[in-house]
Amino acid sequence: MPAFMGLRYLNFDHSEDGDGVGTLEAMASVWPEQVQAVHAEVVQVLDWVHAQFPGRRGPLDEGFDWDYDLHGVQELTAPEVLHYDEQARRLSVEAGAPGKPRHTLTLSLSGTPAFCEAFIQQFGLNAD
Repeated sequence: MPAFMGLRYLNFDHSEDGDGVGTLEAMASVWPEQVQAVHAEVVQVLDWVHAQFPGRRGPLDEGFDWDYDLHGVQELTAPEVLHYDEQARRLSVEAGAPGKPRHTLTLSLSGTPAFCEAFIQQFGLNAD
């Protein structure tokens, strides 16, 4: 049974290429009050990976077991009021106040079949 019974925000999808290299990808899009919890999950995942496969991170085509890519973006949105002036045959746009920001984080791990199997067992993912 995995030590971590799943992740709340990071939901990984698993795929493999023809050479057996696996990719585990997750994306979380949250409000500011949830960012710290998402970051804690990323740390949980990367702590485990570094502990289980120490010194084995790097390009797989150079003989390493795993690698990762991590990105984040903060998105601000503002509503727009659109009005069509039929006399002038023109559209006018009035921007509203920006809303609460949304934080989106993506984490992609790639690895050997042994790495992916260990990851899937640890975090309770479905390999199908």
